[in-house]
Amino acid sequence: MNNPIDHYIATFPEETQLLLNQVRDAIESVALGAEQMMKYAMPTYVYYGNLVHFAGYKNHIGFYPAPSGLNAFPTEISKYKNSKGAVQFPINEPMPLELIKKIVLFRMQENETKRKVDGKKIK
Repeated sequence: MNNPIDHYIATFPEETQLLLNQVRDAIESVALGAEQMMKYAMPTYVYYGNLVHFAGYKNHIGFYPAPSGLNAFPTEISKYKNSKGAVQFPINEPMPLELIKKIVLFRMQENETKRKVDGKKIK
């Protein structure tokens, strides 16, 4: 278990591990080219800057796509407890995997746009 995200997920109860892996798989299915790493003690995906973070808690999975990632989906996010740049998905409900994918794709496009200079992408 050399991957720090694997190690992080392994510290949780089995039921929470399942949910964290679902979130991770959803992110990885659309975040092609993103790097995974630990930042702020959370699994993080980086694509031309921070893309999204997620974390496990006793009663929810925290998902952190920056304020813009939540502002782009106000209706879908409204049914979950949320704040400026975070949303809480209760662990006793199915993870909204399609919503997570949509948010990740939005954030990827946003980060790409921010990094374009004279029509060329920079890192």
